[in-house]
Amino acid sequence: EGAYYLEWWEGAKRVRLSVGKDAADANARRLQKEAELNAVNHGVAVTQNGNANGHRSVAVAVTEFLDETKLTKKPKTYSAYSTALKYFQECCPKLNLHDIERKDVLKFSAFLRDVKKQSPRSVYNKFENVMTFLKAQGIRGLMGKNDWPRFVEEEPEVYEREELETLFAVCDEEERLWYEFFLMTGMREQEVMHCSWADVSLSRSTITVRYKPEYGFSPKNYREREIPIPAKLVQSLKALKAKSDKTCGLVFPTSGCSPKLNFLDDLKAVAERANLQKGDFWLHKFRATFATWHLWNSVDLRTVQMWLGHSDMESTMRYLKPSRSQAVRDKVDETFA
Repeated sequence: EGAYYLEWWEGAKRVRLSVGKDAADANARRLQKEAELNAVNHGVAVTQNGNANGHRSVAVAVTEFLDETKLTKKPKTYSAYSTALKYFQECCPKLNLHDIERKDVLKFSAFLRDVKKQSPRSVYNKFENVMTFLKAQGIRGLMGKNDWPRFVEEEPEVYEREELETLFAVCDEEERLWYEFFLMTGMREQEVMHCSWADVSLSRSTITVRYKPEYGFSPKNYREREIPIPAKLVQSLKALKAKSDKTCGLVFPTSGCSPKLNFLDDLKAVAERANLQKGDFWLHKFRATFATWHLWNSVDLRTVQMWLGHSDMESTMRYLKPSRSQAVRDKVDETFA
């Protein structure tokens, strides 16, 4: 079954609005829109980018909001807002911002869950994006605390030392360095991809996460940070730098000096080679392991927060997991001996 859209021009801007899958409802909204545009053509006063009744159009507000988001945010953020607002327009029949009610947003939450089959976390994220959009339009106080969708906050998974030993045992020298780098720096995939030798201080044993305009890369939250690295990793990087292509500044480039894009695919391949479940291996798990191991080793939360580049302490506290070490197991046995 198809979907219906309305298209019209407001000044030099073409506006396209999803009006759902019901033909009768779509036609009614078409007639309503034609009446509004006819009023404008006959000189009825309107507010800037608004409709004939003086109220702002949802479609125009969404277009302007996304235009600004595209200019000021990262592509991933723009994509998230774009998808959420597309779904909202598909679900909500209201043409004007002032007509949006609490029940429209509640219906949107149910629409994501029941029609789009989104996970609870995805429902929450898209709901939050729409609430941010509405807030930017001056619409506040629409929803109560209990109106927000809920999801179970999953505990971050970390690697066990035994499974990392098994993984590294089948790695060649290059592969081992890749994944030890992820593990020992706690850096995000994009940060590792764009890491350059200019970021690495072998004498100070640090790596700095920096803005890279030549690659269109900036750190998350636009925060640069410095991460200390262990002597073991310093020695491995010294060896790599000695034999690296001096004309390419990236630490882990492709043969054409572009950022390496397939760390995850290669990790899955190594896991299979080690007879491990490849579904248990992903790149962000190294970051979680980095944080959890440091916290277990009594590094304070504020310091780990800074190394991870988190904007708030709560994000870092998720990695403060109970220790499952043999020493802890021995204490449990001792308690009930």
